[in-house]
Formats: sequence, structure tokens, C-alpha cells
Amino acid sequence: MFAQLDELIVKFENISTKISDPAVIANQEMWRKLMKEHSDLEPIVEKYKEYKSTLEAIEESLSMLDDQLDDDFRDLVKEELSDNKKKVEPLESELKLLLLPKDPNDMKNVIVEIRGGAGGDEAALFAADLYRMYNRFSERSRWKSELMDINENGIGGFKEVIFMIKGEGVYSKLKYESGVHRVQRIPTTESGGRIHTSTVTVAVLPEAEEVDVEINASDIRVDVFRSSGNGGQSVNTTDSAVRLTHMPTGIVVSCQDEKSQLKNKDKAMKVLRAKLYEMELEKQHSEMAAEKRSQIGTGDRSERIRTYNFPQGRVTDHRVGLTLHKLDQILDGDIEEIISTLTTVDQTEKLKQATAE
Repeated sequence: MFAQLDELIVKFENISTKISDPAVIANQEMWRKLMKEHSDLEPIVEKYKEYKSTLEAIEESLSMLDDQLDDDFRDLVKEELSDNKKKVEPLESELKLLLLPKDPNDMKNVIVEIRGGAGGDEAALFAADLYRMYNRFSERSRWKSELMDINENGIGGFKEVIFMIKGEGVYSKLKYESGVHRVQRIPTTESGGRIHTSTVTVAVLPEAEEVDVEINASDIRVDVFRSSGNGGQSVNTTDSAVRLTHMPTGIVVSCQDEKSQLKNKDKAMKVLRAKLYEMELEKQHSEMAAEKRSQIGTGDRSERIRTYNFPQGRVTDHRVGLTLHKLDQILDGDIEEIISTLTTVDQTEKLKQATAE
């Protein structure tokens, strides 16, 4: 590990020199690439320097203890030595985590699809609750949310809603949200006061650039139609809504949120590109050995990941056994504790795998 860290310091210093070179700055594409690499390496380099500084302080304290010191000064040196020794193991653990391979999608924007599952109107109403939860979390994180497409059920619920969240490190936070979210509560339409269980499916897709996915125009069938709202009522009088069908895979994407056909087509293309990118990622994951896959963050849409129990005011994430009794706060976007726990467990599992190898 330390040989690898020494190499990274040399690489970091070389990049630091290059990004100040006028010739490199003139080449904006190269400069941006080097700045990204510099930014990725900086926390590792700084932590390693802190680690080496701590070891040097330990060596210095041990050397001083060999000298003739008065009792008070010797006690101070021993105290400093003890403090620095306590730092070594945590610093080593932090360095190991920093050296874990990064998910190349972590810094990307995401496209989120929320669909009502079992439970009819109640599932659609909870889909709307989750849409609000992620939007509130986006506001807390200073991200931007942009609606792509929506299919309402007429009573305030969403049969389906697709939206994009833009910001720094969005996928790194929200990638654990893919899966089946279960809600247990008494529907407003239930006269007998019985608790119903409904489900909503969430899919979080990293936004794919054109360089990530190549799409042939001849593989896409484009249909335009008139946007409509609840009950088929016309939203506008032009055929601005767009439906894209990717012939090789059968994926169908539609968008009718914008009044402009071109804008709807552009949004639909973003969703299609993300879906094709997700298919490629799933293919790569399936080719990996099962023991090398983390149990968290696999993005399996069929996996029941979380239960929101209204009568007890609790939320339970089944992957890590975390139960929090603050349902209202969570539905208002306070999901940082859940995400932090999932991230920590995921990193711990990956660290175990890396150590075993």
C-alpha cells in the first residue's frame, strides 16, 4: 500500500506542475482532465502526508525519550507519543478507504424513475411522497431537480414520474435508493381503519454522456403526439410530446413536460441514453464473480430495500438493519443518516474484499 502511495505522491506533484503550464492550460480538454485527476488525488495525498507526519512525530518522541530529560518534560513527550500512536491505526484505515477503486459514475447527475407498484392509488400517492422526499433532499444538498415526464392518477398521486437531479456527487449519494420501497399505512379511502401495504419502485440511473453510449439514429423510431393531462384533457394544441422506441432493445421512452417538441425529444434522449448505459452496467456486473460484488448499491429494482411504517412512525432499511423513528423528517428529505450508513457499510464490505484479495 505504501509503495502505491509513494507513487501517487510523485504523480500528484507531476500533475501539479503540468496544470500550471501555459501550454497545457491552452488545451482546455487536457487541462480539465488533469484538474479532475488532481482533485481526485489531493485527499489521498493530504491524508498520506498527515500519516507520514504522525510517524515522524512518533520517531522524534522515541528519540527524545532516549535523552536525559527532566520528569515534567518527559511526561509531556510521553503524552504526545501516546496521542500520536492512537492516530496511526485510524489514519491507516482512512488511507485504505481512499485507495478503494472509485465508482466512475459517482460524480454524475442522475435520472430517477419512480413507479407505483402493488397497491393501486395508494401506491401512486406514495410515489408522489417519494418524489417530494427526493426533491426536498436535493434542496438540502443544493442540487437542482428537473422534471422529465409524469403520469398522474387524478387524485394527487403519480403512476410514474421521471426527473433529473443535477449537482456534485449526486449518484454517489442516491445510487443506494434503487429498489422496492414498501409503505404500510391506512389509506384515506379505507373506512375500516385497516393498514394496507403498497409498494413503489425506484430506479436511479447515472446520466450517460454521448461518449458513454453510442446510439444509431436508424435504431430509433420517433413518434410525436399531443400532450395530455388528467382525464385526457389537452395540455396544449400541438403535437409536442415525443415517444422514442429503441428498436434493438425495445426500450420505450416518452416525454411531454415541455411545450417544445425539440426539448421533449432532448429530454427523452437523455432518459434513453441512461437506460442503455444502465443495461451495459448490469451486463458488466453480471459478469463479475459473486464474491466480488458488494451487497449494497447493486441497484436491483426487484429487491425490497426499505419499509415506511406510518402507524409506528418508523423507517427501516432492510439491507443494513437500520430503523429510525422519524418518518415525518425522512419524508421531508432528511435521509442523510440512511445514506451515510449505507455508504459506510458498503465501503466496509469493499475494504474486506480488497483485504481478502
